[in-house]
Amino acid sequence: MVVVRLERRGTKKTPHHRIVVTERNRAQGGRVLETLGYYDPSATPVKFSLDETRLVFWRSSGAQVSEAVALLIKKFRSTPVGAAKPAGKP
Repeated sequence: MVVVRLERRGTKKTPHHRIVVTERNRAQGGRVLETLGYYDPSATPVKFSLDETRLVFWRSSGAQVSEAVALLIKKFRSTPVGAAKPAGKP
């Protein structure tokens, strides 16, 4: 099974994370299929980047999104993944 999850990078006490697509049974720092973005909580302001088109592709291919990535998406995006954008005023 394929999963979208965080991969920890950085040094001691200054973590940053990559948002990656990998097999569920691979090690946390193991081989990844694709890197979708990054999250740097120690930066001011917090840095978050995500390739939304590739995320939609992987989700449509059956990839599961980890709980941590789902919370980050919910926090930093205004529309949920795969949702239609609201239409303009009538």
